[in-house]
Amino acid sequence: MDVQKWIDKGYELIVDFGPKVLAAIAIWIIGSLIIKSLLRGVRKVMEKRDYDESLKKFLLNLLGWVLKVVLIVVVLGTVGIETTSFAAILAAAGLAVGLALQGSLANFAGGVLIMIFKPIKIGDLIEAQGELGVVKEIEIFTTKLLTPTNKEVIIPNGALSNGNIVNYSTEGILRLDMVFGVSYDADIKETKDILMSVLESNPQVLKDPSPLVNVTELADSSVNFAVRPWVKIEDYWDVHFSTHEKVKIALDAAGIEIPYPHAVEIQKEG
Repeated sequence: MDVQKWIDKGYELIVDFGPKVLAAIAIWIIGSLIIKSLLRGVRKVMEKRDYDESLKKFLLNLLGWVLKVVLIVVVLGTVGIETTSFAAILAAAGLAVGLALQGSLANFAGGVLIMIFKPIKIGDLIEAQGELGVVKEIEIFTTKLLTPTNKEVIIPNGALSNGNIVNYSTEGILRLDMVFGVSYDADIKETKDILMSVLESNPQVLKDPSPLVNVTELADSSVNFAVRPWVKIEDYWDVHFSTHEKVKIALDAAGIEIPYPHAVEIQKEG
């Protein structure tokens, strides 16, 4: 065995690959430190902007993996390994995964947009995709609503972010729009005063903005009044139900008739 030959061969390998290996190790160490520093900076920015916790963790993990893959490719290239084919395989795999998860990616993107721009938040009363409910949970792919009948509705974030959202909680108060009809024999001013007194006597009705009572229509069999009080979100249904009850009692006490349909039967003598 020619020992000297193997020693020379080993020396050549060290000379050829030693600096590359040392450079690769240095790049890995420095790159890892840079990635950690970058992730800390991104985390601080997210905390300042009050990102959702689940979104923050997901984005940090995703960014961390992407940066590590890039670092690995750079290290392999430094050692001398051909990375063109490796990058092509990653690109092909990414394309295949993207096509397979097209719907899920759309929902993910929608979830990211919702969590970043915050058109809704947990506890908001919203109407979206034909559903009305309180936002129970905002996840990466779906948003959960709790309807007034205590049913849980799960809406994909892709559809939610691309559709119309009516947020009833944004301003903190809502206006109720109710209509009450009275007989044409009733005095308009007296009726308005009675309807307004019902609203003003309810402590849940806000003074500012002030409630409104106006004639809205001269219908076929009634004079219709638009009754519009402003209330807090949590008092909406209480005021809605109590106002209908108290209006009926007050109008009855004043002798003001609320018209209702009558059926007239006509008999023809044969």
